[in-house]
This record gives sequence, structure tokens and C-alpha cells, in this order.
Amino acid sequence: MRYAWDAIRRRPGRSLLTSFGIGLSVGLVVLLLALSNGIQTSATTLATSSGVDLIGASANTTITSGQFPPISKAHLLASAVPAADPNVATASPWLLSQIVFGNASLWNASNASAVPTGWGPTGSGTVGWIPSDTAGLQVPELYNGTGFTLPGDPHYANGTYTGPRTGQIVLDQALAYVLGVRVGDRVWASPAAPTSAAALGPWYANATAFRVVGISGPFWLVPSALLAFVYLSELQRIVGGASASTDYASLLLVHLHDPTTAATDQARIQAAFPALTVFTLSNLLGAIQHVVNLYRTFGTLVGLVGIVVAALFATTVLQMSVDDRSRELALLRAVGHTRASVGALVVEESVVLSAIGLAIGFPVAYLGAVVLNSFLLGLVGGLPSGFSFVGFDDGVFASGLLIVLAIALVAAIAPAARAMQLPVAEELRAP
Repeated sequence: MRYAWDAIRRRPGRSLLTSFGIGLSVGLVVLLLALSNGIQTSATTLATSSGVDLIGASANTTITSGQFPPISKAHLLASAVPAADPNVATASPWLLSQIVFGNASLWNASNASAVPTGWGPTGSGTVGWIPSDTAGLQVPELYNGTGFTLPGDPHYANGTYTGPRTGQIVLDQALAYVLGVRVGDRVWASPAAPTSAAALGPWYANATAFRVVGISGPFWLVPSALLAFVYLSELQRIVGGASASTDYASLLLVHLHDPTTAATDQARIQAAFPALTVFTLSNLLGAIQHVVNLYRTFGTLVGLVGIVVAALFATTVLQMSVDDRSRELALLRAVGHTRASVGALVVEESVVLSAIGLAIGFPVAYLGAVVLNSFLLGLVGGLPSGFSFVGFDDGVFASGLLIVLAIALVAAIAPAARAMQLPVAEELRAP
């Protein structure tokens, strides 16, 4: 190693730049690997802890499309699916929709015809469900308020939609903050926004009023920065699915008594309900893995470009080092060193430069991961605490070590061959 350190000390600026270039390329690849590993690990952890073992969607729906055509007769499925499959503990129909909300301040301003500039209703993702039929499923944590107070779905009234309307709504903290409301306040909901400030009056007249009965935390299962929860039939009434012949939902979330037989339950439910496409947790994780693999492939290609550039840069610097010390190398050959031992000295220098690059690259990757993770967590709302977009494990670190070793060996090939082929006599006679 003495030869390698001596060569580095002689040209510290050049050596440092080489190591820095190697470090940046290694850090980039390690960061990309940590990002794909973090997304996959966090998604798997969330999915397995959600209590969702099967997801039912409309027939011929693909889980990666993000589009969920309506499932009809949703309320009946809540009891029919457990009846068809005794292993089903909970079959919970969920209707997902984008709704526009207004608060009392905006209502008062519209009545006074003095709506401040920039004021208007707020769009939000909204979930319609049967709150008491979610046993075993992970639901948002309630921070304030009593939450939904009536069991079942009273307004549905066995398909007549003539039962009492609860008018109850739970908002997540972000939506409550944007609307400036607390538990006990009223909000108004409509499927469409008013076209202008002058249209606010008619908009409120036709909107549906709700009383806030709870403020919840964010909910990762529905990735929305702003989210509201209401009874299924009451959301159906707003979006136009409130009739016995339609009874729309978007998804059917299924929790099993024994999740180890999910594939068998999937086949049984699909056979009993041909209008449904049923996905297992493995299907969901497979879809996530597919997306991660696509990203990983792209990241690998980007990383390979960086590695090739770093290897070429290191090769050039090592070639220069061999030229600078050609007489010393020739002298070593003259006093008895073999060609292989002279080539090994060049390889040692390459390994030392790459090791310094590794010492630079890992901290760079870690700091970059911290910044990137913080940015993405702020960008994507509704994620639970503990979720991380990046994840370092032994595999990620081992990949970094292998990359450094590969750069060191590839970069040393041409310079080592040159050092081994130096004409000893000519070099010693040279002025």
C-alpha cells in the first residue's frame, strides 16, 4: 500500500478529484437502490398491517389502473360475501369520490355578497363507507370528537334510501385546517364547484350540509392530502348512486379470519360474484413490485452511466500516474520485481482511490436520502408515521462495496497492463 499512498500524496488534487468522482457515482447508485428498497419495504409493511386481505373491484378492472368502475348493490355485498365464504370476517364496501366542501364563513360571505378574493370551496377526496362494518381493517385514528354514532347505514334503510340522514362527517386534520372548522361545525358538500362567486348562493342552496363529528389523522390507504369520511348511502346521495338498482361503491375491502388461504377465498368469491374482480394482497404487492422494478431498471441504467464515467475517469488518472512514475516502475523491474507485482501496485492504487471514493459516497448517499425522504414525505399527503421512501440494509451497502470493487478493478486493467509492458532499458536511459 505504500506505493499507492505515495502516488496519492504526490498528486493530491488529482487523486481527490478522482475519488470524489467515484464517490458521487457510488453515492448515486446507493441512493437509487435505497429509494427502491425503502418504497418496497414500507409498502409491504403497510399492506400487511392494513387488515385488507382481499380487494374486490368491478369485473375486468386492473389494480394498477387507478380507475375503479362502480360496483352495484354494494350494501348487499357486505352480507352476501361472508355468507358465500365463511372465512370472510368483514366485507366493507367503500365509495371513493372527489367532493367540494364549503364552510360557514364562506356561506356567510356569500349571503352578504362580500366574498373576499381567492375564497371558494375546497375539493377533497371523500370516502363513503359503513363505519360499523370495518372490523379488522385499519381505519384513520380519531384525534377529536366522538366519530360516527349510529350503527349500520341508517339512510340506506334496506335499499329504500328513506331512512334518517345522520349528516355526520369526519375530516382529516389537513382538511379541517383548510376549511377552518372544528368538531361541531357545519360544512356543505357538493359534487361540483360553483362557477363563480355569484353562484355561491345557489351552490349552498343545493349542497348537502354535514356536522363535523370527528377530526382524524391522515389515511394512507386513500392517498389524498385532504380527506373526508361519511356514511356510504349519504355519499351515494350526493354523487347519484342512491337507489336500490345502483347502490354504487368503488371497492370492497375484505378481511379474512385466516389470511393464509387468501388464494382459495379469492377463487371462491369470484366464482360466487362474477361481477367482481378480486385481488389478493400478493397481487397488490406484485403490482407494487412491478412498479418498483421499472424504477429500479431505470435507476440501474442511470447508475451504470455514472459508474462507466467514473471508471473511465479513474483509468485516465491511473494512466497518468503510470506515465509520471514510469522510471520508478522500470527501476523496480530492474531490481527484481516481476511484471505481476508491478501491475499489482497499480491495482492497489486504484483500490485505494476507490476506497476513498466509497468513504465519500456513502455519506453523500445517506445525506441525499435524508433530504429526498423529507421532501417526498412533504409532497405526498396521507402517509402514516414511520413510512420512509428510502431504506438502507445490508444488500444496499453490499451493492455499494461491489460497485467500488468493480470500478477499482476495471479502471486498473489498462494502466496495469501498461506498467507491466514498460521497456525497462529505455526508461532507465531516458533523460
